[in-house]
Amino acid sequence: QVQLVESGGGLAQPGGSLRLSCAASRGFNIGAMGWYRQAPGKQRELVAIVSSGGTPNYADFVKGRFTISRDNAKTMVALQMNSLKPEDTAVYYCYVVRGLSVSWSQGTQVTVSS
Repeated sequence: QVQLVESGGGLAQPGGSLRLSCAASRGFNIGAMGWYRQAPGKQRELVAIVSSGGTPNYADFVKGRFTISRDNAKTMVALQMNSLKPEDTAVYYCYVVRGLSVSWSQGTQVTVSS
């Protein structure tokens, strides 16, 4: 089991920035790491992932604005969010894949509003 502790959510203005981070209890045997989000009344959607080999991939709606990163020990994954839009408002969840299991954070609220 991997425990995930997420931080960095909050309120930002349109065009502003926030940085989310997620600390994992262990990095051994960690594969993909990434971020999902869920807005009220909508399905949870993939935002960005880093593959087990370190290759980042992004949803089309965040390309050029968000950057995902991780540390070499695979104990932290971060999401730098720039040029925020009101439609980015959602609860953001980090996840890691370890073996056959997926671990999720409890989510952090990101609100983008003027």
